[in-house]
Amino acid sequence: MSLDLTDTEPSAETESEPKTTTDSPASPPDERHSVLRSQADGGVVAQLRLEHADLVLRPTLRRALENTVEPEYWTTTDRTILFVTVYGSEFDGFEGALAEDPTITDPVLVDRYPDRRVYRVTLTERALTFMPIATETNGRVLEITSTRDGWLVQLRFPDRDSLVAFNDECRTRGMSVSVEHLRVSDDEDDGVVALTEKQQELLLVAYQEGYFDVPRGISQDELADRLDVSKSAVSQRLRRAIGELCGATIA
Repeated sequence: MSLDLTDTEPSAETESEPKTTTDSPASPPDERHSVLRSQADGGVVAQLRLEHADLVLRPTLRRALENTVEPEYWTTTDRTILFVTVYGSEFDGFEGALAEDPTITDPVLVDRYPDRRVYRVTLTERALTFMPIATETNGRVLEITSTRDGWLVQLRFPDRDSLVAFNDECRTRGMSVSVEHLRVSDDEDDGVVALTEKQQELLLVAYQEGYFDVPRGISQDELADRLDVSKSAVSQRLRRAIGELCGATIA
């Protein structure tokens, strides 16, 4: 799907100017106008599929199809280090692919759990990343998960122009960008619950089939079969989706 934003309206960005006066005392802190530039109202939330042969970890993703990978965070000094959480039930193939991946070096297992492991890798000069582009174009990363050929990224931009700029910069670097889902926030949309379409589909099926009932009407294995995805994908999507909903309602 190519990027087509002709039906969207750019969101107005509001800036509050500090109010000053010489003939009245200063207002209490909670009544003062903010001096900060705001991008909190409106905006565009886009779910984008990014692909390129040299995207970070892409060679590993193509070989370890049974694993789902989620970046945790990046650190950069004289080199860029990435921590990733990898979901699945078998990790030997993933670790073998890491050892031969030209986009990273020095892979280290830093933690293990029954359904996932955490690795630290160092990016090589060959590796392409999209995080600096997101930062430069005022994008906020909401979610990143792996696909066979790259990454599925959900980003929030303050306006349409920022999204277009991100798209243009990615394409300049040779990355393929396709839009899977796009929504425009308005002043009445709090923009807190930003579930992906796949998360919404999973939650709907899980709810309808009794996953949240006691006893459960359907297991994660059965949900995976129903949606034709791996069990690790079901596990991480449920965790992400429930976390978003909790953050929107009780946090």
